[in-house]
Amino acid sequence: MTASSPVHQALQEALEAAYLARATSAAVIDRFGPVRPFVSVIQWEQRQINGLQNLLRQRGWPVAVDRHGGRVVAPPCPDQAWLARQGNWICGEDQLDRLRRMAAEDAEVVTALKGLGQPPAFTAGDGNAATA
Repeated sequence: MTASSPVHQALQEALEAAYLARATSAAVIDRFGPVRPFVSVIQWEQRQINGLQNLLRQRGWPVAVDRHGGRVVAPPCPDQAWLARQGNWICGEDQLDRLRRMAAEDAEVVTALKGLGQPPAFTAGDGNAATA
């Protein structure tokens, strides 16, 4: 596979989305302090980023730099940020389906992409940012 392959493109797009998600969580934490569940979510986002970066490195592909860190503005309150994240954690389901199809020839990448939809602890709903 080459750096212009669909698998590479899927990994790069997923990494870009993960960077944006982490920057959003960081903006909320920077503005409002260590509000739950964003403290846990940002840790999950970092693990996803690490995994995507490792997959890129294992294949000899460059790892894109994070262009979102420190550039995302938090919503006026944590609850709005929490609601905005529902159903769209790192990648929304439509985007995840498309990325998995792009990476179909690489089972390891497909497996990693499956984990980007929603943190396991929040799949059943975890209330809102004020009470979670």
